[in-house]
Amino acid sequence: MINVKIARLTQDGNETYGLIKDGNVATKENMTYQTGVPLPLGIMDFLFEGWYDEIKDKISSASFQDKLGKFKLLHPLPNPSKIICLTFNYPKHAKEQNYVSTKEPVIFIKPRTTLCGTGSEIRCPNFVKQLDYEIELAVIIGKTCKNVDEISSKDYIFGYMVFNDVSARDIQMQDKQYTRGKSLDTFAPCGPWITSMEEIPDVENLHLTTRINGQVRQNSSTKNMFIKIPSIVSKLSKIMTLEKGDIISTGTPEGVALNNPDTPFLKDGDKIDMEIEKLGKIQNVVKFID
Repeated sequence: MINVKIARLTQDGNETYGLIKDGNVATKENMTYQTGVPLPLGIMDFLFEGWYDEIKDKISSASFQDKLGKFKLLHPLPNPSKIICLTFNYPKHAKEQNYVSTKEPVIFIKPRTTLCGTGSEIRCPNFVKQLDYEIELAVIIGKTCKNVDEISSKDYIFGYMVFNDVSARDIQMQDKQYTRGKSLDTFAPCGPWITSMEEIPDVENLHLTTRINGQVRQNSSTKNMFIKIPSIVSKLSKIMTLEKGDIISTGTPEGVALNNPDTPFLKDGDKIDMEIEKLGKIQNVVKFID
């Protein structure tokens, strides 16, 4: 087991990517120097065009020379072709919203302009009056696939990350569907990095926690998913071609603000901390704008 994370980074306005281990970084440039492998400019090529596999057996002997604090973490994937989100995949969340989880995935698609990284502001227009949060485990597709079965679906998964499906509930309820209310710019904070599938043998037994200003709002486990990850990938691949770099966000547990009268919607300045066991933590602040 390599025990590293893959992150997209910026320092002094210069973007790069690198591997993170124990709070230290080996950048693309540093890994190229150490391994002699001329790594590509962009993280998408590195992850999905064979370069990560090329250096995997060299990582254990690599030197991680830079402190992570020198860099700003960006959202890991700059331009996925699709961001597919599941609804009501945790039965307790479905129940609090007066729905029932179903054996077939109910989905919507968010545009990639919603993506932002940990430390970024969630910038919400002032006309939104009911801003909500949803912690989710996101699956990252590593190989293009179509019509795969559940058993082989794991062969097409690269890894996982934390994902916040931010939602303008008043727009969502007005439209009677989800796309517009979940598609505003910055409405998909994610990261803080990618953890490869090999690092997480127990992905369906990870603790998820959302804190708003330090107060726990969501507290659950991925074991409570109704449709499990192999089935999600298989079922979606029978509907559409899943392409390398696609993000599948697997639904949120109970504890959101919608339909919970004792749980307020997000307001300007609220600090959101979301953590999934073994995958890391993302932190974002809400900023309402004109």
